[in-house]
Amino acid sequence: MAYTTIDKPTDYFNTKLYTGTGATQSITGVGFQPDWVWLKNRTGAYDHKLFDVIRPSNKFLSSNLTNAEATTSNFSSIDSDGFTVTNNDGAYNLSGNNYASWNWLAGGTAPAITYTVKVVSDGGNKYRFNDFGTSAVTLDLQEGGTYTFDQSDSSNSGHPLRFSTTSNGTHGGGSEYTTGVTTVGTPGSSGAKTIITVGSGVATLYYYCTQHSGMGGQANTNSLFGSSNFSGSIQSTVSANTTAGFSIVKYTGNGASNDTATIGHGLGVASNMIMVKCLNATGGWQTSSTSLGWNNVLQLNQTYAQASGTYAFGQSGVTPTSTVFTVSATSGDNHTNTNNNNYIAYCFAEKKGYSKFGSYTGNGNSDGTFVYTGFKPAWVMVKNTTDAGYNWVIYDNKRVGFNPDNDTLNANESRAEQTTGFGHIDIVSNGFKIRASTNDTNRSGNVFIYMAFAKNPFVTSTGIPTTAR
Repeated sequence: MAYTTIDKPTDYFNTKLYTGTGATQSITGVGFQPDWVWLKNRTGAYDHKLFDVIRPSNKFLSSNLTNAEATTSNFSSIDSDGFTVTNNDGAYNLSGNNYASWNWLAGGTAPAITYTVKVVSDGGNKYRFNDFGTSAVTLDLQEGGTYTFDQSDSSNSGHPLRFSTTSNGTHGGGSEYTTGVTTVGTPGSSGAKTIITVGSGVATLYYYCTQHSGMGGQANTNSLFGSSNFSGSIQSTVSANTTAGFSIVKYTGNGASNDTATIGHGLGVASNMIMVKCLNATGGWQTSSTSLGWNNVLQLNQTYAQASGTYAFGQSGVTPTSTVFTVSATSGDNHTNTNNNNYIAYCFAEKKGYSKFGSYTGNGNSDGTFVYTGFKPAWVMVKNTTDAGYNWVIYDNKRVGFNPDNDTLNANESRAEQTTGFGHIDIVSNGFKIRASTNDTNRSGNVFIYMAFAKNPFVTSTGIPTTAR
């Protein structure tokens, strides 16, 4: 019996510590090209800095702020084994200061996506993908990605889909683009498809029908990661890792309410936790989970208790499905679906032996609750959901501090790393145990949610048990 499909969690999540130099330095040793990088100065009181590959590498968000996305020159790139920081800036690279970086792998550098193509009558024949409600949409195709356009549906008969660097292809005076392109079969027949692997530095492409003008649209092929997703009522751009249960999702709100707006997340299973942040306007980090209940929300940037009625994930807290989550337009705070606002969502699905998203009840005792995760945690974040005024407390297995004296950082605060005050935990081979009576992590009778990622599974896929910290 296989206990987990991930025997080496550090292929998907890793904490990397470094010391600032005040000059450009490449941080290596992550073990993969990270798709989501979360930085925090441990020595001084500086804001958290969050970067991802769906947005330009110089664009950041701060988990402790409501601020819109901003630009920095102090984080120059995400690299094949880490990232590069520059300048003598306190949030990134102040000489002599210590930093923590938490790194996750989403879709990676070479996603493989299939789109089902149909031809519909929409002011003339047009291509549609995955039965999405809009025709001839603009596609996002990631450099290095391989995309299969399945033309086996009978509606494709007589409408070969091809690519060009000119809008409307040969009908617009251009020529067919063939680099990395393979065609199979006859459109409208079983097995017919056009496959493209997008090379580095490819100019913007356009998909078109070789036989008829005006059927296609644009295909963006820039160096940003993520691919078009048509599962929801709103088209999204997604970088998803179905093995690790993590996706990064970007979308533009349409202002719809009453549970009518859905967003594709690409995980293939229902999300267990989602964090959403507006990119172009101020607004809180709307956060919910299966344990919290999707009719309740917390804000990652605040010490609030859980709140219902803000409808961040639908008017009635609609449960995510294997393909989509629900968002809704509400007044104030640009929650999750203000019309024409841009949003980023970080979506997580629990994977046995690698990740866990759950809850526990505090007992107010230094001999606190034991939380079973099924693996030896490498990273844990805990939040009191019952009472306001308490922090999102982060632990990891790399920073100074060992059972039970784990140093903490708070996702909602800029303060430096703390050795006391927010509660210690023991990290063991199959979970963690609360070792303090502090209200942030163990107030008696209060309910706490947590998210955790593994250092080692409790038992590997070959049946070998791991050891405690």
